[in-house]
Amino acid sequence: MSDALAEFWAVWSSYLIALAVGVAIAFAITVIAHIPFRFLARRFGWDRDALGKVRRRFRIVLIVVAFYVADVAFLPAVVDDLTSARLEHLHRIVLIASSGWLLAAVVAFFFRLAVARFPVDVEDNRVARRVQTQVLILRRLSNVVIGVVTLGAILLTFEGVQAVGASLLASAGLASVIAGLAAQSVLANLFAGLQLAFSDAIRVDDVVIANGEWGRIEEITLTYVVLHTWDDRRIVLPSTYFTTTPFQNWTRSGSALIGAVELDLDWRVSPSAMRERLDEFLAGQKLWDGRTKALQITDATNGWVRVRILVSAANSGALWDLRCNVREAMVEWVHEEGPSGIPRQRVQMVEAEKRPGRRRGRAADEEHEGVFSGSAEAEKRAETYTKSMPIVRPTTAQLEVPKGPRAADAPASSGTDSGAGARTVDADD
Repeated sequence: MSDALAEFWAVWSSYLIALAVGVAIAFAITVIAHIPFRFLARRFGWDRDALGKVRRRFRIVLIVVAFYVADVAFLPAVVDDLTSARLEHLHRIVLIASSGWLLAAVVAFFFRLAVARFPVDVEDNRVARRVQTQVLILRRLSNVVIGVVTLGAILLTFEGVQAVGASLLASAGLASVIAGLAAQSVLANLFAGLQLAFSDAIRVDDVVIANGEWGRIEEITLTYVVLHTWDDRRIVLPSTYFTTTPFQNWTRSGSALIGAVELDLDWRVSPSAMRERLDEFLAGQKLWDGRTKALQITDATNGWVRVRILVSAANSGALWDLRCNVREAMVEWVHEEGPSGIPRQRVQMVEAEKRPGRRRGRAADEEHEGVFSGSAEAEKRAETYTKSMPIVRPTTAQLEVPKGPRAADAPASSGTDSGAGARTVDADD
């Protein structure tokens, strides 16, 4: 009994010693690998947070490897074969999952290195925002691929999964058609997200007008886009919206914009004096980038003139504030130095004119030529449109219907009646 206990304790002590040595080796490898990476991070300005995630996950993977090696080497001598096989399978699953976790951190670290080469805190950051958008989509797509591959590798560790996979592959054609019809909108948004990432239609931090809202693109995913409006609201739009619906992109080719300020003033306003005031005001404005400056009369109707002022700024936010400042400055100038330009409604008061009375005499009473009267041509026209249709009336003899033998076949009468009857017959015949 003592020999068995001693042997059991020797095996477990060897297992614990191997496990402790493995963990120590894992920490030592992590520390040794961290030294050159820390030097490179300081030299090239790498993101320390991303590098720290890689270091921690790498350390966990090494610890899992140490546990796996110790289990394979010493557990069969301590526990039965079934328990040893189950523990080995569990360690294999943990090792595959932690390896996929580490791979995701490494891919994210390299993506951050690519983004760091294109800073977005510069004045012209169009290329940087395009790279950032594409890297963001690729990072999400790579995470999905790594997750699917890791899950597949874990499932393949179970017995019988290969046979199930073969049977599923045989029916993949019909299943793919059914799944495609069921998830049509999801797949459409997925492909629309990929199209947005590589077509350069929109980028992160682009200023757009979508769905009637003005805002900035905050996030682009594979299925939806988040729009951050000027009043701190977030509007979530599907990716298909930006591939099927027209929208305005104010920073598509550059962030500099031109804006207009319109004022309706009186006709007596002086455009030259307004131009002098505009030049004086813009000279002291830091928001104005100096590219565009114009003041024109674009309309002159309905009792006033329309003054349009064009100014330019480096971005949409600066342009909004500059337009408001210009509008306030010109309104103050009109009140203080040009009150004649304030819009007015003019009304002219006149006396009512007397209506001349009706002329009396032959000239007033005579008949004038009209459409259907007053001339021979008019009367002929009236006869054409107003004459009645002729009605043909039948004679009395034509209305009589003979009831007996014909009059020619009847015996002749004597005297006057006979002559009359003969004339009647002739008339009838």
